[in-house]
Amino acid sequence: MKKIYEMMLMCLIGLFFMSCQTSTESKAQSEEKADKSYILSDEFKKYWFDGKAEVASYRLKQMRYGESREGTAVLIFVKEPFLVNDQVKANSTSELTYDVMKLNATKKFNTGIYPYSIMQSTFSPLSVNKHAVKVTASTQEWCGQTYMQLNNWDQFEIESHSYFEGEADQELNIEKSLLENEIWNKLRINPNEIKTGYQEIIPDFSYIRLMHIEAKAYPAEVFQQKTVDTLITKIAYQGIDRILNIYQKDAFPYPILKWEEKLSESDKNFTSAVLQKRMMIDYWNKNSNTFAFLRDSLKLN
Repeated sequence: MKKIYEMMLMCLIGLFFMSCQTSTESKAQSEEKADKSYILSDEFKKYWFDGKAEVASYRLKQMRYGESREGTAVLIFVKEPFLVNDQVKANSTSELTYDVMKLNATKKFNTGIYPYSIMQSTFSPLSVNKHAVKVTASTQEWCGQTYMQLNNWDQFEIESHSYFEGEADQELNIEKSLLENEIWNKLRINPNEIKTGYQEIIPDFSYIRLMHIEAKAYPAEVFQQKTVDTLITKIAYQGIDRILNIYQKDAFPYPILKWEEKLSESDKNFTSAVLQKRMMIDYWNKNSNTFAFLRDSLKLN
């Protein structure tokens, strides 16, 4: 009887270790897949590592309060060093930094007598195909302003501030999910690595603020379709009224040609932005009045 018990005990111990090993291997494989390194080509480095930013202007038609508003949108993509611990742009490269793709996205339009200004910044690591390390969004108009910031730590840590009742000051931690804001950077790094199909996605931060919805992940489906020379990426949410279509050149450097933000497939009155002008430029060195003509070049006046 004693031998039988010993054999049973040995079997249980063996099963336990096999289970642990399988679990560990599965977790390791999952993490390895999540941490897949980007392979940055010489072509990519020549374009993005030359000390300039890509500035692109768009003719904007923004739906707000049930009407279409004429305005401008600007997408500024730039490679820059990022401080690991402080999660801010670094003044120089060091052992404490890594390279990120930063997108500053702006919209400006008027609603009747008063103006709207929206700006969002998204910082995505160029070393591995991971979530953005930081996202910020702010809106300003004559009624007041709002601000949201996400920092990618063990969880997504979000701070939100608003002048609206019920939204004033909030702090929340949420589980990591794909961010709509980070998809734009991923499309410029390598659009062929975008995960398609059903998944949980945290909507665009400015949409969250303008529509006054909860900051969390919502079920959505991601599609990609190629035409002759264009790649279309579509995000269709479930449970909220949002469909995003992004059109870009299907060849490096994959510039964004236009995008559409719809409430539904049948929506005929939707937000859209169409490319006007794109240039590579060190705009931060062009802050003298003598460079004001460049706004005409970008069709921003």
